[in-house]
Order: sequence, then C-alpha cells, then structure tokens
Amino acid sequence: MLDKPASSPDVVAVMAEIGRRARAAARTLAIARPEQKTAAIEAMAAAVRRRASDILAANALDVAAMTENGRAASFLDRGTLNEARVEAIAAALEEIAAQADPVGRVLAAWERPNGLKIERVATPLGVVGIIFESRPNVTADAGALALKGGNASILRCGSDSFETSAAIHAALVEGLVEAGLPADAVQLVPTRDRAAVGEMLSGLAGAIDVIVPRGGKSLVARVQAEARVPVFAHLEGICHIFIDRAADLDMARAIVVNAKLRRTGICGAVETLLVDEAVVATHLVPILQDLAERGCEIRGDDAVRAAFPAALPATEDDWRSEYLDAIVSVRVVSGVDAAIEHVETFGSHHTEAIVTEDAATAARFMDRIDSAIVMWNTSTQFADGGEFGMGGEIGIATGKMHARGPVGAEQLTSFKYRVTGTGQVRP
Repeated sequence: MLDKPASSPDVVAVMAEIGRRARAAARTLAIARPEQKTAAIEAMAAAVRRRASDILAANALDVAAMTENGRAASFLDRGTLNEARVEAIAAALEEIAAQADPVGRVLAAWERPNGLKIERVATPLGVVGIIFESRPNVTADAGALALKGGNASILRCGSDSFETSAAIHAALVEGLVEAGLPADAVQLVPTRDRAAVGEMLSGLAGAIDVIVPRGGKSLVARVQAEARVPVFAHLEGICHIFIDRAADLDMARAIVVNAKLRRTGICGAVETLLVDEAVVATHLVPILQDLAERGCEIRGDDAVRAAFPAALPATEDDWRSEYLDAIVSVRVVSGVDAAIEHVETFGSHHTEAIVTEDAATAARFMDRIDSAIVMWNTSTQFADGGEFGMGGEIGIATGKMHARGPVGAEQLTSFKYRVTGTGQVRP
C-alpha cells in the first residue's frame, strides 16, 4: 500500500481551496446548456492540437525522468506520447463532444391514479475526483467526460506524468474559457505531494462526490480502503480467453495474439488462456507458438507442458496474476463449464472472452460469467470506453453499484425525481 504522509498545512489549504472552487463550478455546470459543454470540449480538442509541441516537450521531460528512475518498459509505454497519441487525445475529445448530452434525460415517467406525474431525470453527480498514475491521456478523457456529464473534476496525476498532464490541462482550461465556462470546472492538483491524495480521499469537507482511481493495485487498494466517498474502480484486470472446442483456429490465433501482445500494460490485456481439452491437439500448439515467436513467456499446467514443452510450470499464483507484461498463464479445461468455474474462482470480474462458432456455448459462457464485460469472438483489448463509442473513459469499474464496466459521461450522472401535481394533498 502507498505511504500515507501527514498533510502539511500548505497542502491542506491548497486542497481545501480546490474543493471549494470545484463545488462552485459544479453548480454552474449543472445548468450549463448542452451546446455550451459541447463547444467547450471541441475547443479543448483544438487547443490540444495547437499545443501539441508543448505537450510533447513536457512528455519528453517525464519520459526522461521515468527512464532515469528505472521504470519498466510497460510503464514507459503507458506514459509515452508521440504525435499520433496526441492526435488520438484530440480525436477522443471530439468523440466525447459529439455524444448526446446525458444530463436531463427522462429515465422513466409514469402517472399515479391521483393524477401526480412522476419523472426520474438524469442529473450530474457534482464533483468527481480522479486519481491516476502514468497515463497522461487520462487528463483529457477524465476532464472532458466529467464535463459532458455536467460535473466539475479534480484531477490528481502521478508524479511520472506531472509535466505532461499540466500541459494537457492548460489546453482543457483554454477550451473552457473559450466556451464561457468556469476555468475551475477542470482542476489539476498542482503538487506531487502524496498528502494531496489523502485529502481527496477525505472528500475535501464534502466537496467531492465520487472518487475514481486509475492506476496500479497499490493505489486502487488504498483508495478503496480509505475513501470516505463512493469509489468507481477495479483492483485488477485478470482477463481470460476461453478457446472452445468449436473455435475457428485462425480466428483464435489472431484474437489471442492481439489480446495478449497488442499492448501488454493495459487492464484489458488477456492474462490467462483457457483451452478446451477437445482441441489441445489442433489449437493449443499453434496458438502458443504464435505467442512464443513474439517473445511471450508461456506458463502452463501439466497438460499444456506435455503438448508444449517450452512452457514453464504454472503455479497457483499464476492463475491470480495480472502480469501487465508479455507473460501468459495457460490451462487446459474440460469444456465451457470448467472454464466458467476457473474464471469465477480466479478472475477479477473485469473482462472475459470466448472464441467459438457455437452460439449456444457462447450464450452459456456470457450468461454465467459475472464480469463487467463479456465478449464473444473478439479481443479483450476492446475493453475500453473509446472502443465502446464513449470517446474515452475515466476507468473501468467492476463493482455492482451504480457504474459498471467503462465509466463514461453517462455513468457520471445520478438522477432525481420530478413530481408534478395539480393541487393534490395526501389524505
């Protein structure tokens, strides 16, 4: 777990002021016109493009510091920007801008026998606190998604992405001001002091309505343990793919390679591969060869090692491991029910996939797996708000209260009831 240093008076004062300003901005955003929020996010995207050189220069400072500090290759990948990734940040902002406004939607409506008309209407949550580590694009995604949902946001980036996040944040503020919205609608905590995290977890005297952590296991564990406000999060992304006996081999090979190795450091990367015993002779070795040829370490059970001797022996811990690296654990199972049992025993309820041409087996798998995201014949790397058409995400939640799966603008709303009468009084 992360250290919990006592907050200095300066940090306490700075964070209290940030909370006060965020709450004031949230009141304005709650009644902001949809077109005004859209214009602000579009202006943010334009500002990101204008400031691309500044953002990349800031990122170079962060990457140099991460390299000097000996960060792992997967960590460096998450924190590194290039021109294409900066453009992707701007494009994601435009996707968020183009979404329908989630605030004010009538979720349900009915009329009582006494003539009362009742509506359940979507409303902003208020102030969203986002604590994240190495991914600088979260600065833009989180600020814009919160704004689209009518919320103010307080962003606390990791020290490794501090300079990059500050440069991106400057573009967001430029967009807010251009659209006539409060600059305080998206605030970036201006200190690397870890005590700021503790202050956010306290709720800033009621200023923060929900916390969303996005980072490593130690960060999320601390947030879940200490937060005095609701938390949207997932602790781990132990994702599985099950290769069913009715799987198309070429499809299975392509999906597994992509799911494991496209980007190993994301929470949607597959960590455990389950293979039906009926296709060990036909499917297992070609899939594992594909992975091994691309530098992936294979850890398998006895049946896997008998078919693929290059595999290392898997231990009980491997079934519970989120590697975030070019490592995969592999197990042979006796059909779909055994695969389901494995996932429910060792999984983290994040994302699971089945590869099969049998619709009934796919339905059985998808119905019985209790994870936030279940997939059929596709890569787990699609477990991403941007790929879901949300323009981005603040994170993926695996809990069952309020938000589950990718947390986008719609998930950052609550609701209230509007009751309209014609003079009724209760007898």
